Amino acid sequence: MGDPTGGKRTVKTLADLAEVAEIGEDGRKLLQPQHKPHEYLSALTGGSQHPDAIRLLAHALPRREGVWWAWATAKRASGAEPAAPVKAALDATERWIAQPTEDNRRSAMARAEAIGFDTPAGCAALAAFLSGPTVAPAHIEQPVPPPEYGAAKAIAGAILISAVITEPEKAVEKMHAALQQGLEVVTKIKLWPLEGKVELALPPPPAPPPPASPEPKSKSWTP
Repeated sequence: MGDPTGGKRTVKTLADLAEVAEIGEDGRKLLQPQHKPHEYLSALTGGSQHPDAIRLLAHALPRREGVWWAWATAKRASGAEPAAPVKAALDATERWIAQPTEDNRRSAMARAEAIGFDTPAGCAALAAFLSGPTVAPAHIEQPVPPPEYGAAKAIAGAILISAVITEPEKAVEKMHAALQQGLEVVTKIKLWPLEGKVELALPPPPAPPPPASPEPKSKSWTP
């Protein structure tokens, strides 16, 4: 499978990918030996493990495509008229996606710091910065490599925060839509051999609440 994120570890199997993506115990139990990557993603979504599915795909995508996925999701979550600092971060990330130059990468980081890494746009811009060769200041010649899989984790952060920053009751629906868009990227760049559009499994509907027990009839009391 290689290492699409450019980290030091070699990711050869889905089990390796699940490990570097830090998939939780419940999500790891859903992995079957015969699973292809998109089948495992579908098993995760069908098992109500959408955050793990997002982490898995964020670690599977190449960095530039992953940053685009984070940016597109963050832009959608930021609304039609985002605040000026948010728009600036989104615009800086978009410039890096179009032209991944060193100046654009550092500009994205400056915009991310301005709005914070706890926002979708901030995480997307951070992912762009962490996709470069060094996190050292520009005047430092000796490169300081970014954290291993740091960009992938920032990409996942952008997707996950986007799902809950507004209308958190719709988080699963929004994560599912983001994952479907991520799979469109997979198909476009031919990361995995997919035939046609893949529809990820939906989680089972919540169980109806149990019927309320009848109130016991109170007995009359006389002294």
